[in-house]
Amino acid sequence: MKQRIISLFTAVSCLGFAALAFGQAYPSKPIRIVAPFAPGGGTDLIARVAAQKLTESLGQQAVVDNRPGAGGVLGAELGAKASPDGYTFTLVAGSYAVNPSLFKLNFDPINDITPVIQLSQGPFLVVVHPSLPAKNIKELIALAKAKPGQLTFASSGAGSITQLATELFADMAGIKMIHIPYKGTGPALTDTMAGQVQILFGSVGATLPQMSSGRLRAIAVTTAKRIAAAPDVPTIMESGVKGYDVILWHGLIAPKGLPRPILDRVNGDLNKALQSKEMQDRLAGDGVSAAGGTPEQFAALIKKDIEVWRGVVKKAGVKAE
Repeated sequence: MKQRIISLFTAVSCLGFAALAFGQAYPSKPIRIVAPFAPGGGTDLIARVAAQKLTESLGQQAVVDNRPGAGGVLGAELGAKASPDGYTFTLVAGSYAVNPSLFKLNFDPINDITPVIQLSQGPFLVVVHPSLPAKNIKELIALAKAKPGQLTFASSGAGSITQLATELFADMAGIKMIHIPYKGTGPALTDTMAGQVQILFGSVGATLPQMSSGRLRAIAVTTAKRIAAAPDVPTIMESGVKGYDVILWHGLIAPKGLPRPILDRVNGDLNKALQSKEMQDRLAGDGVSAAGGTPEQFAALIKKDIEVWRGVVKKAGVKAE
């Protein structure tokens, strides 16, 4: 009996030592961050910021691997099916929570991943062409009710999160508008500025300069609180649509089964980086703020948003391109 206890103690000690050694040895080679969108966009920017910070903290090069296609599905699937060894992460955006309702995925977006950390958060800025006689959300709702099915709104594509954020607003406000999809935020913004389309829910980084130049009028932000970049622009909730709160977020995920020591280390390093003024200033330049938090908090956000957007897709009859 005594011999069995000694053997068991030795085995447990060896396992503990092996786990410790594994954690200490990590990383021993470059790390890949899959970005499911093309270079140059907001997701790519945040992926490169995260890669730089991980390179500094882990002592190994972290490189961004852009894998665009199918609204981010192709890159997310690639990342989810990688080995859970801590050498492949995926930078996902809020659209990750939309895709399960629009596409037949070859992986489970909740159970086949390890949420690591939410990196950023920010609102959409609701902007209108200056010719539209609506100075705020209440006036926009009144105008839409007076002209049902006549107001138009742009989006970055059919089934995009920009479309769904607008569809959710329209449903909660009890109005009907016409959706005009574009192939990306750039063309949608261009036509809204030209007056071809009247309304756009756009990222702060893309729309704020146009608001400052007078080419667009900002009438609301989609988050529950106002933002420092546009403190005079009220929230949609302030304007009477109670309960409306849409966050544009980015975060890092890994394949299912990522060892907890690696998860804790990467989460801790990035949380520390997000608290730095340098990181906060870089994110602010793209119109978002630092988020951070635990893996469990990020997992809860993903799960909640998947359910929210599933309801919007079903009710509005949204289809992907």
